[in-house]
This record gives sequence, structure tokens and C-alpha cells, in this order.
Amino acid sequence: MEIKNIIKDTFGRKHDYLRISITDKCNFRCFYCMPDEKINFYPTDKLMSADELLNIAKTFVSLGVKKIRLTGGEPLIRKDAREIISRLSNLQVELAITSNGYLIDEYLELFQEVGLKSINISLDTLDRAKFKRITQRDYLEKVLSNIKLFNDKGFRIKVNVVALKGVNLHEIKDLVEWTRNENVHVRFIEFMPFNGNSWDFSKIVSYKEVLNIVEENFDFERIQDAKNDTAKNYRLKGGKGTFAVISSITDSFCSTCNRIRLTADGKIKNCLFSNSELDLLSSYRKGDDIEELIFKNIESKFAERGGFSDFKELKEEKDFGKGRCMFAIGG
Repeated sequence: MEIKNIIKDTFGRKHDYLRISITDKCNFRCFYCMPDEKINFYPTDKLMSADELLNIAKTFVSLGVKKIRLTGGEPLIRKDAREIISRLSNLQVELAITSNGYLIDEYLELFQEVGLKSINISLDTLDRAKFKRITQRDYLEKVLSNIKLFNDKGFRIKVNVVALKGVNLHEIKDLVEWTRNENVHVRFIEFMPFNGNSWDFSKIVSYKEVLNIVEENFDFERIQDAKNDTAKNYRLKGGKGTFAVISSITDSFCSTCNRIRLTADGKIKNCLFSNSELDLLSSYRKGDDIEELIFKNIESKFAERGGFSDFKELKEEKDFGKGRCMFAIGG
């Protein structure tokens, strides 16, 4: 596909990585993602259809997007997920997916067929009782079995762990140890504020705290981060896998950000921290030029954390994340 103009913000950051949420629904109920109160999911007519999603994605690819990651909710519970994955694979981009891991075995052959090789699995504990408490589902054995299956088949598996005090802090050692003999890539994510998730700074396990625990228990080394990587990467000496920290709160990586997020209802968020968004789907349905809107949205992007450049300001922002819950954005 011929590349027209490259998507850049006013800080010169090239945006060539599109994350598309294809549903806000999920078969898990993780407390830090979904609020306790009754959830009102988007009606079908408010979501991008498969055709709309594909055509909007084509526009992004024509503007230089080289990688597309499908997210949710849980993307694999969408009824036409197979169709979406198959059609996106024809766009000649790197295709990846983020999932809770429960259904991925049903998609193994499709992923192999379309060349989807990178899967991020959301998994916050290796303890069955705790997994059930976090997700309100008793599916840990199935998720771990699927991780092993896909590892054995040569997929690159990253395990995303939201590190929380009072929840899984003491499991950091076990999760890092997991990478010694298994080719898994565990990434500890600092707890981020979203609507309804009862965020509090005191719950965060920071980058420094994770490293302090690792230093007390392991011999490890820093390894090279990939270009535009959000994670700071490490490996146990002699280990098969790796571990990393995504320090969204305490040590931002905004200077190299190349990500654009498209929600399931067709709105662009140019930063996870941003409270603003642009309705691309409505404009597309009216026949408007969405290229112009895409450039306008990315040009409005702040240098850091959606405009919250001061960590103290972030810590004290009382209505931060007032826009959407995590499941309605897509990670």
C-alpha cells in the first residue's frame, strides 16, 4: 500500500503502531479493569463493524502504520473476531493481540495461518485462589496450559502483570523465577488510574520497588530494549525468558511513544492518560475525511502523560481517569 503522509505529533514522534479495541466486553471481571457497579456495555450499533474497522485500519496503514494490535475487553469473545483477524492480516502489517489467554487455543490454527506471532497475556498471579479473587473466574490452569501450548509452538508470549500492593507484591519473586526455565517474558506494569478502578498511589508497586526485590533474590542483567519499547527489560543470568517493568507512573517513556489507540466505538485516544478523545467512527459514517481528523488528534498530543507532566500533579489529580474504564479503552 502506498504511504501518503506519515503521522507525526508536534514533538516529532512518528506514530506507526495502532492498537484497536474490537470489543468492550470480557469474560473475566478483573477488579482493576472493571468497576464494581453495574456495567453498561456499548450496543452493537455503536461499535465499529468489521467493514468499518477494516476500512479505518486501511486509512491508518496508508499513513504509515506498520503494526496493529487487537485488544478489548477480551478481543476473542467478539463473534466476528476470526473475520477481523483474517482481513487485517491482508494489510501487510505486523499483527499482534492482547488477551486474557482463556480462548487462544481455539485460535491457534488461525494465528499460524495469518502469521500472528506475538501475544500479550494478562495474568497477575500464579496462585489459583488469588487468580479467582482477581478475575472472579477459576481459569488459571487453562490460561497456564495455553501459555505453554503457544510457547511450544514458537509464539512470542509476553505476560502482563499489574503489580499491586496487598494483592501480588510477594509474587514478584515467583514470577521472575518463572522466566528462568521458561521462554516467557513477564512485564510488571505500574497500576494506572482509570475511571472506577479505585486508583491510589499507595497501591502502586514502582519500578524501583520491583528492582529492589529482584536485586535481593537474583543475579540478573539489563538487556537491550526494542525501539519504542515501553518496558525496561532484564534477564536472569542464564535464563530462557525475560522480565521487565512498564513504569507508566514513576518513570515515563513518553519521549519515544509511537502508539495510537482506537476504541471499540471508534474514538481515538492519543494517550492512555488523556481524558480527551476524538470520534472517528461518526465522521467516517458521515463520509468525512478522517485523515484530517487523525492528524488533528495526534497533533494535539501532549509531550508527556496526557498533559500531566508533573508526577506530584498526577498523584493529586482527584478526577483523573474520569473518561473511561480500562475495559472501554483497550490496553
